[in-house]
Amino acid sequence: MCGIYAAYRVDDVQAFKPKALQNSKRIRHRGPDWSGNVVANSTILCHERLAIVGLDAGAQPIVSTDGRYILSVNGEIYNHINIRDELKDYPFQTLSDCEPIIPLVEKYDIDAPKHLDGMFAWVLYDKETDRILAARDPIGVVTLYMGRSSKSAKTVYFASELKCLVDECDEITAFPPGHIYDSNTDKITRYFNPTWWDENKIASKPLDLKLIRETLEMAVRKRLMAEVPYGVLLSGGLDSSLIASIAARETQKAALAEGDHSIDATHTLTGVDASGKLSFTGWSKLHSFAIGLPGAPDLIAAKKVAEYIGTIHHSHTFTLQEGFDALSDVIYHLETYDVTTIRASTPMYLLSRKIKAQGVKMVLSGEGSDEIFGGYLYFAQAPTPAEFHTECVKRVKNLHYADCLRANKSTLAWGLEARVPFLDKEFLEVCMNIDPVHKMINPAEGKIEKYILRKAFDTSDEPNVKPYLPDEILWRQKEQFSDGVGYSWIDGLKDLAEKMVSDEEFANPKPHWGDDIPTTKEAYFYRCKFDELFPTKAAASTVMRWIPKAEWGCHEDPSGRYAKIHDAAVEH
Repeated sequence: MCGIYAAYRVDDVQAFKPKALQNSKRIRHRGPDWSGNVVANSTILCHERLAIVGLDAGAQPIVSTDGRYILSVNGEIYNHINIRDELKDYPFQTLSDCEPIIPLVEKYDIDAPKHLDGMFAWVLYDKETDRILAARDPIGVVTLYMGRSSKSAKTVYFASELKCLVDECDEITAFPPGHIYDSNTDKITRYFNPTWWDENKIASKPLDLKLIRETLEMAVRKRLMAEVPYGVLLSGGLDSSLIASIAARETQKAALAEGDHSIDATHTLTGVDASGKLSFTGWSKLHSFAIGLPGAPDLIAAKKVAEYIGTIHHSHTFTLQEGFDALSDVIYHLETYDVTTIRASTPMYLLSRKIKAQGVKMVLSGEGSDEIFGGYLYFAQAPTPAEFHTECVKRVKNLHYADCLRANKSTLAWGLEARVPFLDKEFLEVCMNIDPVHKMINPAEGKIEKYILRKAFDTSDEPNVKPYLPDEILWRQKEQFSDGVGYSWIDGLKDLAEKMVSDEEFANPKPHWGDDIPTTKEAYFYRCKFDELFPTKAAASTVMRWIPKAEWGCHEDPSGRYAKIHDAAVEH
């Protein structure tokens, strides 16, 4: 994962170049390994590199052999080897997983992203025709922003983070996932059109538990593509625990397939390199990482999982004050004032720093499962399977404003890359088409949240298969990350906001907020911090707040503890 910045059709690009490099430098945390830039005609592309694949020859921007195309990419392309096999006639210069984007564009033009399997945001400039293309992955795992300035209508800017654009642009949008921009038409077009995208078309496919399991295992397997030490984020909840369990199994399988049965502690299995070959460069086992306040539910559960699946586990704690002290930095990196995102991002931000300090550059994470399977506890109040399904689709569509944004920016604030197997295209195609009657939460029938995902990995009737997880974890009730790190974390944030925001301030929201008025002091507190860091109106237009579905009688506070079926439910 990296950081990209591009300015297309700048009036005086040479005079603007120092400013462009300064703007790009603002996201160097995303790519601390190297910086590059290319100027062509009136356009400049910049790149801040985090080297994960193609370590020796993956510097960017990538320029085609004939000098015509210039490419800057933030992301990972998991099927790059297959693309290389398909496009054998192209004179590849590197083993970078990103270089195949150039011949794909040559062959398929604006349909090129349809052929990519990965997480990405990229900008490609055609020097010969003075044309620029920009694309973002289907769900928006990787962040991308697009900006314009009223001072120069012809200039278009692109960047991995909002902070690169606020000085030049008075119009900024979060680039929509699954879309591609073409300067020839000055339009953004949807390229990602899966069968499940229409939220009013209710899924009807029968349940296939084996297919759910096999597709998720494949999603994890392909995301082990790396030439650096990697690990897994492990909260002890269902989602992260399943990903960790599968990754541990796949890591062991890969080692055995390599034929070296005597790897010792001086070696690390780091996945497959850019050519598809297994790579050993450091540790002998998968490492897992957890964080919470002392005694937090997640820390206890994560330790049990780690012991069971055999990872080398790192359990970290933070204090309430350390969390409070990090809030301004978190909002600066996350570029949001959404309450749920900030609550969950702060522990993840603190943990990412610890992980990077331990020599890891890539982790697997469990985002996306709750949206796919209706795992949030408020889904228990869905009136019908059809409404349950529609809400799932809406949540998946908006992931780029919430959990994807959190996973991407919390980790990359420290140059750590997070990969999310649950948002694999094929896994989504399988699970978003399942008849929602199978996903409904019905505790009276023993069907708790994400029942079918749990059942898919329940091996109790398979005597020759080692269980993926202990039953107490496989069937553990949903805890949102901001709850699981310790219930006093959210309570402490509310108390802090109560002290920092007076009743008079709360009763008088800022005029420029318009209709987007905070309804709690905590939300008011975060919005003020956001405004201090990003004072332009254009910045706020990129933010969407995450709240439960009010029509289902949900408590306004997004904490799972306010759901009636939570084991430790708080009175409304």
